[in-house]
Amino acid sequence: MTAAPLGHDDPARGLAVARPDSDEKLPHYGVVGDNYTILLTGEETDGRYALIDMLIPPGGGPPPHRHDFEEMFHVLEGRIDITFRGQRHTLAAGETANVPARAPHFFRNNARVQARVLCMITPPGLDRYFAAWGMPLPTRTELPHLDDDESRRRLQTAVELGPQYRIENLETTE
Repeated sequence: MTAAPLGHDDPARGLAVARPDSDEKLPHYGVVGDNYTILLTGEETDGRYALIDMLIPPGGGPPPHRHDFEEMFHVLEGRIDITFRGQRHTLAAGETANVPARAPHFFRNNARVQARVLCMITPPGLDRYFAAWGMPLPTRTELPHLDDDESRRRLQTAVELGPQYRIENLETTE
């Protein structure tokens, strides 16, 4: 089996390093009560993927949805329940799941302790979506505090922006 030779190195692209606990320039967003830190944007990966560090408090997680991109979850701490096409799967620390594009799903932290999850999206776009409607937060560990009106307003904005980012929000099934 012969393969085409590799192309040339692109010196215009540099090494992207993310230090979530010490880099003050990383953006942190309050999204559905969780704290999502954008570690690597689509711009930093030449449009290949985005990487998000998610802190999910007990009871946290997004409502049911689907989107036109792959989403991979790797649990660093705690555990989450992913409901994928109606079936619940529990992921504990060290475990990974990939959600195929267009498949209905959501996740929830049903444990009593906070979960920390890395989420990779390919192709990227979810990073820009969260920046468009999420609540800016000062640190990776601060969770958002929104009153009911502000929470509803931000979720309405998320629903309105969804089609622009290839995201479809679904009816709650739980």
